[in-house]
Amino acid sequence: MSRYFGTSSGLYSKSINIVRANPSTTLGVNFVSRELKLQEDYSMKKEAQGVLIITMVLICIGIVMVYSASSCYAYDKFQDSAFFLKKHILHFIIGLILAVFTLKMDYRKLKSHTKTLLTISFIILMLVLVPGIGHEAGGAKRWIKLGILGFQPSEFAGLFLIIYLADVLERKQGSIKSFLHGFLPPLAITGSVVSLILLQPDLGTSAMLLAVSIIMLFASGANIAHLFPFIGISLPALYFLIFRVPYRLRRIIGYLDPWGDAQGSGFQIVQSFLALGSGGILGVGLGCSRQKLFYLPQVHTDFIFSIIGEELGLIGTLGIVILFSLFVWQGLKISLKAGDMFGKFLALGITVSIALKAIINIAVSTGAMPTKGLPLPFISYGGTALIFNMIAVALLLNISKR
Repeated sequence: MSRYFGTSSGLYSKSINIVRANPSTTLGVNFVSRELKLQEDYSMKKEAQGVLIITMVLICIGIVMVYSASSCYAYDKFQDSAFFLKKHILHFIIGLILAVFTLKMDYRKLKSHTKTLLTISFIILMLVLVPGIGHEAGGAKRWIKLGILGFQPSEFAGLFLIIYLADVLERKQGSIKSFLHGFLPPLAITGSVVSLILLQPDLGTSAMLLAVSIIMLFASGANIAHLFPFIGISLPALYFLIFRVPYRLRRIIGYLDPWGDAQGSGFQIVQSFLALGSGGILGVGLGCSRQKLFYLPQVHTDFIFSIIGEELGLIGTLGIVILFSLFVWQGLKISLKAGDMFGKFLALGITVSIALKAIINIAVSTGAMPTKGLPLPFISYGGTALIFNMIAVALLLNISKR
């Protein structure tokens, strides 16, 4: 048997060498084109595998850190140290089921449903503002509660908006340079979605979605000069949203000088600094955080990165940053190599949205930005965010394999 396979392998190698030496022949042209196609397919599979592996590693880290960060708080409030862990795993299972379904479908079929998805987004964003339907927590109405189940409409709207923009930008490639017919329509839709999210209020998600939309617009070839009038118009509104809203103004003051009011506006940032600083290079050890003992608020959601820094040290936080950097790199490669413009824009929007969420969350934890309510993708506790991030990754993998 070994002689047979050895002889066959030798003949096959000789045949390849002959064909490569004579690429001008019909057989040579066909062979070379097929070989290049196989190499391209393999490259695409490698990128998809990279995204999948990185996502699963981040989710596994998230499961461990959610339990570590939330166990004391969960036991104090619910007499069950694994309360948030159980819910997080349930959300992961739901996300996995929906991700598998998303992976099996042809993502291009979404193009015929973009208007429906966008309409659903508007409806649920308006429903969350209705008394009795929208659930208020921390002074904001960002959740819809249906019995024991709850979801965050802005996560729906964010993904659906990216899908809609990808479809519109593909259809408007011939007129994207035009302000009236190419630039204005997608920006108007984005502005409408962002305005509804601002009413909750949720400035962090609104700013993130606006940034994603602008990046997608200019990646499609839109004229950057068209944005300048909107910047001028939005400056007064931005001033009002930040400096005329008391709790946001306190956040700005706390960000600029957290130690000036360490027990007030700067409390979260100062406690985050203490967590990151006490971790050192290697950390105090998994599960040994002191800041999670009711010092640092929202340890399992917005400030989970700080607990990672305290328990796993600089090595742990650098590992998280490297994983997200690799995710973005692989996601952008999928976008560049997608077979159609819809896939290119969709992959770009998904990659940029996850990247911006991670950047904002890490920046807030390290004091580089004022506090925002954005969780760390795949790691922070948050059912709707985890589920829709997993669906978004499934769409990336779907684009890669087509």
